[in-house]
Amino acid sequence: MPTQIQSFLEKNTEQVSIDKIKIIEWRPCVNYYKDAYLNIFSQAAGFLKRTDAERRTEAAFGRRWVKNFFKNIANIKKNVLYRQSGNPVIIIGSGPGLENAIPEIYKAQDYFIIIAASSSVTALSHAGIKADIVISTDGGPWALRHLYPGIRDNYLKNIGALAVNLCACLPSQCGFLPHLIINDASSWQSIALHELSIPSVVIAQKGTVTASAVELAMILSRGNIYLSGMDFSVDDIRTHIKPYGFDFLFFERACRFLPAYSQIFTRSSLLDKGGSMNIYGAWFKNQLELWPKKIFSIGKSKVFTEGDLKKEPFKNKKTENKFLAAACVKENSRDFKKRALNAIITGLKNPLYSQSIKKELGSLLFAGRKTFSESELEAALKETALGGTSYE
Repeated sequence: MPTQIQSFLEKNTEQVSIDKIKIIEWRPCVNYYKDAYLNIFSQAAGFLKRTDAERRTEAAFGRRWVKNFFKNIANIKKNVLYRQSGNPVIIIGSGPGLENAIPEIYKAQDYFIIIAASSSVTALSHAGIKADIVISTDGGPWALRHLYPGIRDNYLKNIGALAVNLCACLPSQCGFLPHLIINDASSWQSIALHELSIPSVVIAQKGTVTASAVELAMILSRGNIYLSGMDFSVDDIRTHIKPYGFDFLFFERACRFLPAYSQIFTRSSLLDKGGSMNIYGAWFKNQLELWPKKIFSIGKSKVFTEGDLKKEPFKNKKTENKFLAAACVKENSRDFKKRALNAIITGLKNPLYSQSIKKELGSLLFAGRKTFSESELEAALKETALGGTSYE
């Protein structure tokens, strides 16, 4: 039932402003339906909170995401695809729970495909754990702070691929890395990637890199999936493992009037009270009903069942050529950006795609506006793709 409610609401509220949706309840139902009623109410309230957060983020950063897309199109030089492997997968986030799991992951890394969120790169480099794939989907400029350390210490040069949504904010130095492109299934992205013959995997946007990583893992492997550093909670005042890409924010301005730990305490309190971790934790609990029963946590988790890496049969060592299926190398060219732009504009004039493209790009380029003409959208798209300054 929870899964049906989530799917129903997602399909039927796309055209409605989230602030106009209200939950109308009849309290006597609690006495009759009891837990079933409370569960449905909880799912509906959780859906509204998550959707509101996602739409506010889209409104604030939509134009930046589109600009990132075209910047990355021009910058990326190598794209790869992977064939499905039988090796189990470890997905690594940057929560404080990762610290206790590092010794176990270090011993098992030769047998598991390791997919690491970009926020965990600094910690993994420090621990000597090599990621096969680093995944980055965040379109905000702060995402660069997670990738810069991996560029400086050459950690990223040794990975199998950088899995990215092309709307992510990426340093230009990443252009020479092999990229596993994530297509978010939108019409405008699909049209551009098809025009450029860029291979990709289709994973719809979920608002959190962890969800994208899990779906990528299911595409790449038939084996079990283990998650570490996906805490969805604060450990005392610790929000992330150490070292972490944002540590400098606290220590570079620390003084006796503003100690680093006082800053960290304030931030952890804000994160804890903000409720975002609880929202995504609840979303994952519901999503588990749709996913195969092969997803576990390394260590205790509020969301996932605890698993044991030692129970995996350590028979097959992973090798890059075992799951690397194809590579497409292209020269860096501004023509790629223009070709992608022209393909999207052509799609905008095609009755088969025009409505979906207007809906998708309109919400990104015209935050808060309900009406705009096709010519306005085309002009905004050209300006965003070809003009202005870089967001790097």
